[in-house]
Amino acid sequence: MNKIWRHTVGWFFVVLGIIGCFLPILQGILFMMIGFMILAPEVPFIHRLLLKMQSRYPEVFQKAEEFKKKIKAGIKNMTDP
Repeated sequence: MNKIWRHTVGWFFVVLGIIGCFLPILQGILFMMIGFMILAPEVPFIHRLLLKMQSRYPEVFQKAEEFKKKIKAGIKNMTDP
């Protein structure tokens, strides 16, 4: 079930990002990156692509990791009674 969820949400963000590249309202690159990060553990091509991008833009990926930790901490705080 987790694999199906990951593919559904990941590809949704990738498609939304592609649409966003042509519409001025949506942030296309942002949505594609979110989709790629969700899909990376399941799709080897995307995982390799992210590794190449990480070696080229390490500061961006460092900020993304910090943001991911903040989100996880926020979710944990919301679920703890």
